[in-house]
Amino acid sequence: MRALFLSIFLCFSAIVQFSSCSPYGELVTCSGIVPMRYRNDKISITDFGAVGDGWTLNTKAFRSAIYRIEHLKRSGGTLLYIPPGVYLTESFNLTSHMTLYLAKGAVIKATENTLNWPLIAPLPSYGRGRERPGGRYMSFIHGDGLRDVIITGENGTIDGQGGVWWNMWRQRTLQYTRPHLIELMNSRSIIISNVIFKNSPFWNIHPVYCSKVVIRYVTILAPLDSPNTDGIDPDSSSNVCIEDSYISTGDDLVAVKSGWDEYGIAYGRPSIGITIRRLTGTSPFAGIAIGSETSGGVENVLAENINLFNMGVGIHIKTNIGRGGVIKNITMADVYMENVRKGIKIAGDVGDHPDDKFNPNALPVVKGITMRNIWGEKVQQARFDTRSEGLPIYWDLSL
Repeated sequence: MRALFLSIFLCFSAIVQFSSCSPYGELVTCSGIVPMRYRNDKISITDFGAVGDGWTLNTKAFRSAIYRIEHLKRSGGTLLYIPPGVYLTESFNLTSHMTLYLAKGAVIKATENTLNWPLIAPLPSYGRGRERPGGRYMSFIHGDGLRDVIITGENGTIDGQGGVWWNMWRQRTLQYTRPHLIELMNSRSIIISNVIFKNSPFWNIHPVYCSKVVIRYVTILAPLDSPNTDGIDPDSSSNVCIEDSYISTGDDLVAVKSGWDEYGIAYGRPSIGITIRRLTGTSPFAGIAIGSETSGGVENVLAENINLFNMGVGIHIKTNIGRGGVIKNITMADVYMENVRKGIKIAGDVGDHPDDKFNPNALPVVKGITMRNIWGEKVQQARFDTRSEGLPIYWDLSL
């Protein structure tokens, strides 16, 4: 029997096809945000001595190839081709005007040796590592201050081999915050498409302080019990489009963020203009989440044509005292859920604090929340759930 939830205030309409169309019937896509560039200059990672046997460490080859791209500055940029094979490497930085292209059967695999993993400074909008005080481990594939970067291919794989990191988290032996699989900071005109991401140590794809980001046709995989393996987390970023992807991980499929308590308030950069469409996935946590780190504000988010299966929570807007920030103009439309513990949850008591310096009077504001065509089957808690434990948070919902 179908569990039609949001039993009050929500009007249920007919089942719709899971596609986003213009009034003229054309499929709406992200393609106009960032153009897919053709690179005249092409090099192969094997030109730099890389061996795809799964055990040779290829860090020098990756860093040398990217150094070549950065310093020769070919007109139109350069494509770095990764042929079939398993290429083990330590973490490395991308550069501007490059395409990282993974052929069918190509795997870029992170080393499990964590001893030499580089450390970087905490994000200014977080004030410290998300898990531990101080700095944080650099993401497996990293970039800062980049322009015109493409990560694509023929559904090759980027494997973070996160098991060693998950075990350190479980055993409480982490010295610093775990690395993301992909993190791009202060960057713009980014395309990530047609790649499989798996076994991230921490969050999978983390664009932070970025603009004009397109993520489409990706598959993101991690065991359902892997800790904090969020799929895609746009963070203090603008004009981000996520579409036509499948995510199955141990945490939120997509979580829109903008900084943590007093540090996020001081940094003051919101996430604005985030589109999520035609996404399918599974997680013990949330399908589409806002927060809980929302101190810079989150506005103008559209999530539509979403299919969620075997979820903890379908839609979760989460914040807390000390966060501050305004969450506004959030639209969730045409969302189907099946075998979900809780359909929709909006909560003002979620998440921890970076330190004891947060301002308890910095209260978040949540307004302009629109939800339509939300329906499902086998939803254990079908009612609409809002809670703030008595906190004076302003809710404005249109259902």
